[in-house]
Amino acid sequence: MFQNKINDDKQMKKKLPFIPDTMLADIIHADYQLIPVIGRFGIEFGFGNKTVKEVCHEKGINVLFVLDIINSYHDDDYFPKERLQQYPASLIIDYLSRTHNYYLSDKVPEIQDYIAEMELNVSLNNLKNIKLLDKFFADYIKELSRHLNYEDDVIFPYIKDLESSLNMKFVSNALIKKIKKEPIDQFEKNHDNIEVKLSDLKNLIIKFLPPVLCASTCQKLLIELFRLESDINNHSRIEEKVLIQKVKQLEKEILKQGETTT
Repeated sequence: MFQNKINDDKQMKKKLPFIPDTMLADIIHADYQLIPVIGRFGIEFGFGNKTVKEVCHEKGINVLFVLDIINSYHDDDYFPKERLQQYPASLIIDYLSRTHNYYLSDKVPEIQDYIAEMELNVSLNNLKNIKLLDKFFADYIKELSRHLNYEDDVIFPYIKDLESSLNMKFVSNALIKKIKKEPIDQFEKNHDNIEVKLSDLKNLIIKFLPPVLCASTCQKLLIELFRLESDINNHSRIEEKVLIQKVKQLEKEILKQGETTT
């Protein structure tokens, strides 16, 4: 714990590329891959020369949280997990939920369109391989949807209940029983690694897919798979190293509060 605190302090002192007074447009010019990340905060284009602080103030968004997320995605070595754990769970969950929606509503359909385009523009002797690729990704979508929907429908509401109970200083017996029966530890142990199959799919294309007529579409598909994998890696890091650890602390506080009221 002490070493983690030292590492966090070092990261806080590190000269970050993006600070409250950085113009939002400059961030996008510096790293265009942050466009969807910024969009998840409800920030749309047309912000002129406004700084991150100015845009967040207008939108009623926590500027420090936005910057911690943006800098974490931009720089893999920057990840102040202990400071991120200090933000309200509801704030973290809102960002993660928006990310889930981005995957299922935007990224997955985009990748499906590339595969469908390849099916329409492939030689007959290679059609079987593209259909295999399509099936592989379809199976992945099912697994991804199940994973994300379970978090949205079960895990996130549970976490909100924990935080709400502590804020209202009222802990029900039902919530205490639920913590004892199904603590977040169980979810952590069974937390699916949804990045593994993406890696398998990329290797299938890179190493084993015979040359296709629509090479440019295949290249675009591969690029989007790499982008999705990178995004999911960052997403999982927030869930595992920030949210789950925060929930463990919430559970402890609630159980402790429950003991003092019995």
